[in-house]
Amino acid sequence: MAKLEQIQQDFQRYVLHGDGAIEQHVRGTARVPAATRLAIYSDGYRARLIEALATNYPVLAQLLGPSDFAELGKAYVMNELSTFCSIRYYGHALADFLATQAQYAPAPVLAELARWEWTMGEVFDAADGTPIDASALAGLPPASWAELRFAWHPCVRRLQLAWNAPPIWKAVSATAEPPAASLEPAPIQWLLWRRELKTYFRSLSSAEAAALDAARAASTFGELCVLLCEHVEEAQAPAHAASFLRTWLDGGLLVAVRSS
Repeated sequence: MAKLEQIQQDFQRYVLHGDGAIEQHVRGTARVPAATRLAIYSDGYRARLIEALATNYPVLAQLLGPSDFAELGKAYVMNELSTFCSIRYYGHALADFLATQAQYAPAPVLAELARWEWTMGEVFDAADGTPIDASALAGLPPASWAELRFAWHPCVRRLQLAWNAPPIWKAVSATAEPPAASLEPAPIQWLLWRRELKTYFRSLSSAEAAALDAARAASTFGELCVLLCEHVEEAQAPAHAASFLRTWLDGGLLVAVRSS
């Protein structure tokens, strides 16, 4: 008699890969053969994963329609096993899948829309944090500003997108007619974050995007000023850095400020 562990492994290989070794352990009848009984589980497993994809990518699912999204889901499930304890995180590689598969790569807006939706989900699910405001800087001596570093809320995310995926997402989410897919004149920098239970996003200038990315990588306020000299006149760099900092504070993006 086969050990339970072996039977479980055989069953898993059947569900994931179609291996038929488990069939010897399953009794069938003339009315319901063993293959039919087993298919209930393997088909159900894949159907549940496709449902999870639709939950994580509701706009993409609506845009493609039930039939085309089901086809995409089946292709993705065949290529990507579920490796997470929670099904919430299934589908993390869908954007890369869409960007590299011959059937979908000719429509790159789909990959960018998937990347946008997944990032929006990450923002909403991110850990909580307590934002600080401008008062946290009020008592700092002027001499310490050059060495200030900033701690960011866990929800903050950044994206660079070449297509108009965010306007498409916004229109479909509002049950409005989405704009036609179009390539932007230049890639757009996006900032996404959450405040309490509401998710926000906005586009960034090249100067703010560079400063924000540097600040998230632990650059000091003084280093941000130097960096901004590549985008604005040197004399204006400190004022731009201070303006960006005030915007980040007002948006609830920062949770701490520290002096080196």
